[in-house]
Amino acid sequence: MYKFTEEQIMIRDMVREFTKNEVAPYDKAMDETFSFNMEVYQQIYSKLVETGLMGIHIPEQYGGGGGDAITSQIVVNELAKGSASIALYLDANWLASDMILVHGSDEQKQKYLPLAAAGKVFAFGLTEASAGSDAAGIKSIAAKQDDGSYILNGGKAWITNSGVADYYLIMAKTDPDAGARGISVFIVPKDAEGLTIGKFEHKMGMRGSATCELSFDNIRIPECDRVGREGLGFKVAMMALDGARISIGSIASGLSQHAMEIANERTTFGKPIKAYQGISFKFADMAAKVRAMDLMVWDTAEMKANGQRHSAEAAMLKLMSSKWCKEICDECIQVLGGNGYSAEFHVERLYRDAKLLEIGEGTSEIQRMVISGSVLG
Repeated sequence: MYKFTEEQIMIRDMVREFTKNEVAPYDKAMDETFSFNMEVYQQIYSKLVETGLMGIHIPEQYGGGGGDAITSQIVVNELAKGSASIALYLDANWLASDMILVHGSDEQKQKYLPLAAAGKVFAFGLTEASAGSDAAGIKSIAAKQDDGSYILNGGKAWITNSGVADYYLIMAKTDPDAGARGISVFIVPKDAEGLTIGKFEHKMGMRGSATCELSFDNIRIPECDRVGREGLGFKVAMMALDGARISIGSIASGLSQHAMEIANERTTFGKPIKAYQGISFKFADMAAKVRAMDLMVWDTAEMKANGQRHSAEAAMLKLMSSKWCKEICDECIQVLGGNGYSAEFHVERLYRDAKLLEIGEGTSEIQRMVISGSVLG
């Protein structure tokens, strides 16, 4: 296994205790509302800010914790053992703010990264109703004006953290005829005139994560809030998603371990369920999958921390970890029998949460395209 530093072990233990006391007890309550529960969210959010976890990956010069990619994944992994929704919330926040960290101007970094370190929430806005996997097919337009500013029109769908975000990193076409090379990235504050945020979606799972539609009506964006060069937006977004796919692997591992822990508590015929060989073999298979996930998570995170390209490795991690997580949750439901199928117990919720991992941050089919393009190229 990857060897954590003493500091990383301290952070892991702190987040594990924090998750047990401040996150896990509320995950079921967030799920039962069927829509996003703002009251519970705000309670957890305030504690994430107090502990410094929101900005743990932001460099110290901007007021953050200065943690590397491995430290970030430790945090996501531990949070997912109590709530996959909250882990996803933090993943999406970092996905968006990292675009400024990696590609932003010095002025943008000085302005926005201290806000991210202090707990302001960011959202990544790429997906549209008619452009999910076909990211280059987005229709939102940012038309450049004579004074250098842009007028943004269009909309986005299935945007994680929408409705609670303070800032949106929006991808829009600045050259509609140039395909993927005509996309640029813009910072849009939540109070921008012309921004409309829709209702919270009623989702199958991950209900503790806010998801809304966004609508843009002649939003004026100053040139200083374009991230990176004009036309570079698709590349910026894909690089950000490479890192986010590592987080999906961390969530898959944590969620799987959460389900296994619950299933292991069952007793039948006066004996622990694990005392039966047929069931113990299920746990053996599940444990092997979790170990494989973890090894891929830490290996790929180390590649990111060292500045190595990791597109294919992150795609492999996301592809397999999302599949294994769903399989593990399914097996844990089977171990629990009727209780596993009941909404009164936890694992059916975890199974519903797990399904998103095969869709969000690029579907499994898209991961296969990325992987095959790399290994066959």
